[in-house]
Amino acid sequence: MAQAPLSAGPSPQRTRQAWSVLVVSTLAFTVCFMVWMMFGVIGIPIKKMLNLSSTQFGLLTAMPVLTGSLIRVPLGIWTDKYGGRIVMAVLMAVTVPAIWMMGYATEYWHFLTIGLFVGLAGGSFSVGTPYVARWFPKNRQGTAMGVYGAGNSGAAVNKFVAPVLLVAFGWTMVPHVYAAIMLGTLVLFWLFSYSDPAHLVPSNVKFTDQLKALKDPKVLKYCQYYSIVFGGYVALSLWMVQYYVGEYGLDIRVAALLAACFSLPGGVLRAIGGWLSDKYGAHSVTWWVMWVSWICLFLLSYPQTDFSILTVDGAKTFHLGLNVYTFTALMFILGIAFAFGKASVFKYISDDYPANIGAISGIVGLAGGLGGFVLPIAFGALMDLTGIRSSAFMLMYGVVWVSLIWMYFTEVRRTDVMGPANALAARAVR
Repeated sequence: MAQAPLSAGPSPQRTRQAWSVLVVSTLAFTVCFMVWMMFGVIGIPIKKMLNLSSTQFGLLTAMPVLTGSLIRVPLGIWTDKYGGRIVMAVLMAVTVPAIWMMGYATEYWHFLTIGLFVGLAGGSFSVGTPYVARWFPKNRQGTAMGVYGAGNSGAAVNKFVAPVLLVAFGWTMVPHVYAAIMLGTLVLFWLFSYSDPAHLVPSNVKFTDQLKALKDPKVLKYCQYYSIVFGGYVALSLWMVQYYVGEYGLDIRVAALLAACFSLPGGVLRAIGGWLSDKYGAHSVTWWVMWVSWICLFLLSYPQTDFSILTVDGAKTFHLGLNVYTFTALMFILGIAFAFGKASVFKYISDDYPANIGAISGIVGLAGGLGGFVLPIAFGALMDLTGIRSSAFMLMYGVVWVSLIWMYFTEVRRTDVMGPANALAARAVR
């Protein structure tokens, strides 16, 4: 489609174009995220084929996350400079050959190397976030970014599609089908997306100027928040299928279906998190997200335990641990909390840095992505070291503690999170 400069204002044409951009960008991000999480399913037969340890498996699943994270800052800046349409299209096109080649890998280093190139798809988030946000007014940017962020549900789509292909045709069919899907999505994105030169950062803004925001302590704090709500989401999306298989002895198809109970709400409900952040503010939503996550992770951290008690009738043995149904229910709640948190953190960014969304979202997205890279490796290392699968949740429980403490001392002590301050004052007078 030929692109012409658009005039500012809520004209019917501009409104239609804004929603077209939002829909097709969300579709593109969903497919990119599906590809990014591919190893969460096909990694299981690869682990068996190559006889990998838990740490090696963690590194395998994390490799795409590494490049998808490191590329986010430059992608966000390029989006500000060149526009989201062209950057997103080029990014998707570059990943297609790498995805296809994955089906021909046979050695561990093959998977690690190709995984680095496949991981470029994960950088799509820092492209689409500023691209979509600038098509909407400030009071609706949280909702728009939340809808776009719902593309995280690609992690759940992967768990529905990949196991079917894997069982029917073998794991090598999965990357071939995913490459075809990515190519088709690229065509749709180019046909139904638009450009607006008014959204570009002026050409006299330098790379170093855009990175000066790293000196802002608020940016570092948002990075910490995002490392758990997004990094934790990515890590658990990659880890949960094999967790169900190992902990509860489930078939890979059933394990993937139950794992989707975490991935699906963790992606789709991000749009609701954006709406809540617009209505109640980023701080209030993030504060409650952290507390809900803290409670869920505390319960999920408890390992399967057998203990004996000496009674007057002799020793009695008891078992304490989460069954598969309780575990899945807690993961479902945790997925909802992470979905809301991912949206609320980016509402912070759109509120505090409206003229520099691309660069800041890239920086914060980098931190979240690095969390998604480090955590699976740490999960595997803890598993090899302790032999306790729930040690993964113990680690995340500690990370949430850091976020809660940081938020309390920098925000909560000066902010009313329970309701309007004047309402509390009125009750005090009574």
